[in-house]
Amino acid sequence: MDPLSPFSTPDPVSSKPRAAKAEDLKVRLTKPRRLSRLSIFEDLLRTFTPGERLLLYIFSMALAASAFVLLVFANTAVSVVVPAAGGAQVEGVVGSARFINPLLALSGPDEDLSALVYSGLMRAAPDGSLSPDLASSYEISSDGTVYTFTLRKNATFHDGTPVTADDIIFTVQKAQSPDIKSRRRADWEGVLATSPDPQTVVFTLAHAYAPFLENTTLGILPRHLWKDVPAEEFPFSPLNTHPVGSGPYRVTGFDTDGTGAATRYTLAPFKGFTLGTAFLKEIAFLFYPNEEALVAAYNAGRIDSFAGVTPAQLEKLTRPDTMIVRAALPRTFGVFFNQNKNPILADTSVRAALNEAVDSRAIVANILGGFGSTLSGPIPPGTLGEVPPQVPVPLPAKAPEAAVATDRAGSARAILSRGGWKFDEGKGEWSKKKDILLVTLATSDDPELSATAQMVADAWRAAGVKVDVHVYPLSELNTTIIRPRAYEAILFGEVVGRTMDLFAFWHSSQRNDPGLNLALYANAKADGILAEARVTTDPANREKLYNSFASIIEKDQPAVFLYAPEFIYVVPKRLQGVRLGTLSSPAERFLNAYEWYTDTERVWNIFTNTKNDQS
Repeated sequence: MDPLSPFSTPDPVSSKPRAAKAEDLKVRLTKPRRLSRLSIFEDLLRTFTPGERLLLYIFSMALAASAFVLLVFANTAVSVVVPAAGGAQVEGVVGSARFINPLLALSGPDEDLSALVYSGLMRAAPDGSLSPDLASSYEISSDGTVYTFTLRKNATFHDGTPVTADDIIFTVQKAQSPDIKSRRRADWEGVLATSPDPQTVVFTLAHAYAPFLENTTLGILPRHLWKDVPAEEFPFSPLNTHPVGSGPYRVTGFDTDGTGAATRYTLAPFKGFTLGTAFLKEIAFLFYPNEEALVAAYNAGRIDSFAGVTPAQLEKLTRPDTMIVRAALPRTFGVFFNQNKNPILADTSVRAALNEAVDSRAIVANILGGFGSTLSGPIPPGTLGEVPPQVPVPLPAKAPEAAVATDRAGSARAILSRGGWKFDEGKGEWSKKKDILLVTLATSDDPELSATAQMVADAWRAAGVKVDVHVYPLSELNTTIIRPRAYEAILFGEVVGRTMDLFAFWHSSQRNDPGLNLALYANAKADGILAEARVTTDPANREKLYNSFASIIEKDQPAVFLYAPEFIYVVPKRLQGVRLGTLSSPAERFLNAYEWYTDTERVWNIFTNTKNDQS
């Protein structure tokens, strides 16, 4: 057939027919193709000797490794390590939990669990400051008597119900009710709580009271669950063991023994917590009958942490991953003189000598194992704005040498001599006119207090003072000795609290029960300072007032101030973010538990900045 016949179509590029072109294309597609650059590299590689090829491979790997290291360093430079969700913590406690309720909590376990389950209008921080929790903001009137709180719109309880002003007013009214018998009743006595709208709560005080803001950390009960529970049934409600709050953790389960007592509580993070979801995925509580069982469980690895044991128990710890965190407790322990019961104690030289004879350093070293601070006045450390540093490991305790005690006894004797007292070597007693220097010292049967009482008595005896020590069970001490003021000198402690208010402990109006002025102290100038400090909201001015008060106490010496104990918390080294500061109670170790973590992740700075901007 003629190639140019009508039955054949010529190729526009070549004269080959279409069938021939298709065959050539098929050959080209099935034939392996080689990139020209790769081909050049392969041709060049063939010219290398084996040694040169080895060097090339080594340099190539080194270049790749260097690039990887540079990327790692670059990532590190533009990112930070932040806490991540994960991990669990098992806390061991002595006692049992019966009232997980901020109004009824009695035991340490009650308060521990309540601190995690409930939240208040305000939340205390480890540094002693107060910041809004359920509240978004607050205002204080110029005269310090009206506090107005605005609630966060996204605040909810663990069951998803919104927190409203009705819940706050309900909780406060229950705290004020004499039928409930709440330990928080005194904090709210005389306070009027009102609500102009569901998001606003107004507290009106009869008189300005500077520490009042601290009271608003009270955990809030959900009214919709408690409103139909009669006052007489409050202690027996299942809600005390199946609590619903708005705190950082919610109860997810618990186990009981044959008697119905709780043996374990399990808590998980509450995603609706106003300050952010907690990092630890679980916190569990196990309950033990005593400190010995608690320490044994820790050594066996059944629990991760515990708190509040005596320093002697720390010597039994065997786990290598132990970290001990210490924090100041705003408590004042001392010997308070009742001059009405023993007129000899009204003699200034006697009180000065009794003060001089006692070395509080020896008591802190030998009785507290070094876990405490010595005191020279009524103000414990960490209550005037300055928070003592936390110590991650215990410091070795070293008792002062015997020569120190001898010197103090000699100084005490010299003070008595200058005060007109004469010592009879034969009788071994001090006398002045017809008076014989004899002091009866009372205290409780708490091991630390009874041991401290013996050390104080020994120091006084070394100065020639006759001393009788009487030790009572705590309940008997309270009812038959303290309340009727039936003591000459008493060794006891005062829980001052973070927002210090010394009025109840030292104002002359508080000399009789139910006041807490154990020294029956009366000084008009001191009374004026204490009353003024109560209504002064400016922290700097309050500090000046209390320092002036401390100077008056130092001059009058109505007590022998001994020590402020430290809180001891045993945790694993892997647990991060634990900040204790100054604790009003052991349960406050959980103030920032929502910030505790064991796991971390690396995040670029741009994302952390964005997160901060959003918050």
